[in-house]
Amino acid sequence: KDLHIDLVARVVKKNNEIVKLTATEYSLLALFVKNEGRVLTHYYLLREVWGPGYITQSQYLRVFIAQLRKKIEDDPNRPYFIVTESGVGYRFVSTA
Repeated sequence: KDLHIDLVARVVKKNNEIVKLTATEYSLLALFVKNEGRVLTHYYLLREVWGPGYITQSQYLRVFIAQLRKKIEDDPNRPYFIVTESGVGYRFVSTA
């Protein structure tokens, strides 16, 4: 899998091409990368990315996860990097 994420430069590349992310998509991806391998709950992701006023707005999370998967996954319907943990949240899996 050819995905490179440089958190310092705020650059994401897939197959050596820059992936254009919105600020929210980047914040979500950066949070996943910093917590690689850990299950991040819906509550935690909503609070950290959107703020405490959005912790019940899980539809925001679903929409942004879908958008992010379309941009970084080879097959967004069978994600490799952002894996759903049913009823709990999501886990980021690196290629390492």
